[in-house]
Amino acid sequence: MGKIIAVCISEKKGTQKKNVHMAEFIKEYGIKGDAHAGKWHRQVSLLSNDKIEAFKNRGAEVAEGAFGENLIVEGIDFRSLPVGTRFQCNDVLLELTQIGKECHTGCEIYHKMGDCIMPREGVFARVLSGGIIREGDDMAVLEAASVKMETDKLRVAVITSSDSGFAGEREDISGPVICRIVKEYGYEVVHQTILPDDMTMLCDEMKYICDNHTADLILTTGGTGFSQRDCMPEATQKVVERMVPGIPEAMRAYSMQMTKRSMLSRAACGIRKSTLILNLPGSPKAVEECLTYVITELEHGLKILIGTANNCAR
Repeated sequence: MGKIIAVCISEKKGTQKKNVHMAEFIKEYGIKGDAHAGKWHRQVSLLSNDKIEAFKNRGAEVAEGAFGENLIVEGIDFRSLPVGTRFQCNDVLLELTQIGKECHTGCEIYHKMGDCIMPREGVFARVLSGGIIREGDDMAVLEAASVKMETDKLRVAVITSSDSGFAGEREDISGPVICRIVKEYGYEVVHQTILPDDMTMLCDEMKYICDNHTADLILTTGGTGFSQRDCMPEATQKVVERMVPGIPEAMRAYSMQMTKRSMLSRAACGIRKSTLILNLPGSPKAVEECLTYVITELEHGLKILIGTANNCAR
């Protein structure tokens, strides 16, 4: 059992979080009013109060929220708990999705102290059930969620990269097209989200899916063109361990029969651990053309990747 010490949010990214003492937690989104909320796996950040106090004892002067944490909790060592652990606070149910994070630039605390505890001690969670959390509320640690029994279906995660879609200013049409097609071919859609054209968020989402074996295949749509914000190929190349150039090459060659503008696609494809990541175009029509062209061959490659089929020669 733990106790809530502070509830912190930041209304804009890049600004320090401040203690607002209470907040509304929204299912599958995060904290109302917090700039880092959204339909991804890092909706809420948590940090143990004793880790903060130990850091202060080294001479650091840090305010509540200075590490970027949403919840400061006394009595729970989050770093020691496995991914999948659930936390109950009033009506709010959280599920631990990530332990620690990569520090890309070094925060103000790191530059001042030469160290920051958030990358190694902080954890992240998604909101399974919403409600209100206030300072002084109790938080209970529940057992990790039971693992779903595996089925014969290959699992697919769908990521739409779109600033306007993430902001709710434009309807995501391509994502549902992907879901419809893969279901028609017998795949199971286990995850679907819309993220902005943000390198860090896209990389973190793909890493989370691959490293936690959430899906066998990640299909992305959007962010493959010439726009200054388009970064899906770069995010994919940064995340994968082995490139698979043949699939996007085949898609471009096929699409060239319909339009020469297909040569402008920068779509990439690669493997991280036992998950294949494939970039698809942003338009629904191009998504349907490209995905239906390659999907019949993907199954064999995926089954080799996850070890349920062998290589064969013709």
